Amino acid sequence: MNIFIVLFTIIAMECLSWFIHKYLFHGPLWFLHKSHHQKAKSFFEWNDLFAALFAALSLYLMYIDRHNFGYRFFIGLGITLYGMIYFVVHDWFVHQRFKTFKSNNTYLQAVRKAHKIHHKNRGKKEGKAFGLLFVRKTVLKN
Repeated sequence: MNIFIVLFTIIAMECLSWFIHKYLFHGPLWFLHKSHHQKAKSFFEWNDLFAALFAALSLYLMYIDRHNFGYRFFIGLGITLYGMIYFVVHDWFVHQRFKTFKSNNTYLQAVRKAHKIHHKNRGKKEGKAFGLLFVRKTVLKN
């Protein structure tokens, strides 16, 4: 059951991330997220605060359930694993914040292409492809 909770949380995080990205990051939280759509001036961006917020939430959930390893612990673990996946795929592979991860894998190349479509528009409005791991075929036809 705990593995199911972790896997469900990872999938739910991708869906929630799409929603948050489209309606909050490109909405009222644009003032922080816009640093991600601009040319980097340093290694860190204001947008990185979102990762810290999700990390704090996952650590909190694991901490409060650390003695009995209940469902909150495994939700926190799922959020942590999603964050690690997101970091590797988004920051390391797609944006090349570290230049060591290259791949010709068809799926990863589709993720990269979809994300480049998202970044094609540098503004707050009229963006496309707000997710990361689930790539729509219609987005890739552009």
